Amino acid sequence: MEFWHGFLLITGIHLLAAASPGPDFIFVSQQTLSRGRTAGLVCALGVALGLGIHIAYSVLGMALLIAQAAWLLTAIKIIGGAYLVWLGIQGLRAKAKKETTEIRKTKAAPQSLPKTLWKGFLCNVLNPKAPVYFVSVFTVVLSPEMPFWQLAAYGAWMMVLQFAWFAVVAFLLSIPAVNNRFQKAGHWIDRVLGAVMVGLGIKVVSS
Repeated sequence: MEFWHGFLLITGIHLLAAASPGPDFIFVSQQTLSRGRTAGLVCALGVALGLGIHIAYSVLGMALLIAQAAWLLTAIKIIGGAYLVWLGIQGLRAKAKKETTEIRKTKAAPQSLPKTLWKGFLCNVLNPKAPVYFVSVFTVVLSPEMPFWQLAAYGAWMMVLQFAWFAVVAFLLSIPAVNNRFQKAGHWIDRVLGAVMVGLGIKVVSS
């Protein structure tokens, strides 16, 4: 496969994958709505860095090994599903705010940016759907026999796409007019998103 052919193929596939609602989208949305644009962008960066872990083992040829180890995929599903349930419970515990606040003011319990980065990182790394996705991409869409530099370049581009998409999400949700509307029903949104996250976790563990 020629480099640019693969480049366009990966761009299309990964944009669709990134844009589809999932744990990363829910978590970045929650962080942006409750803590503002900066937290959302830092969370998006954490998600992109987490993606790097999946890309690293895929580029090194481990995707093929994972595809052949059913027990490993099962363990990943259990660990990842449990983490999604934990994140969901945090959302279900959200409380109503007496009034809306400006986008730049703190609207949730204080949380350091490194901690936000770490949570975004873990959200992606422990996403049980990610290994399945990368096993498919690096063993079916892309050939494991491709040159290392080519696979690495595709992987780096996927990280850029991931961050760019969620950065757009953070910017849109941090627009004052949009944010104020969400804040009026913020705790209900957190609870609904939390319930969805718990549902995803349970579905993954039980599948």
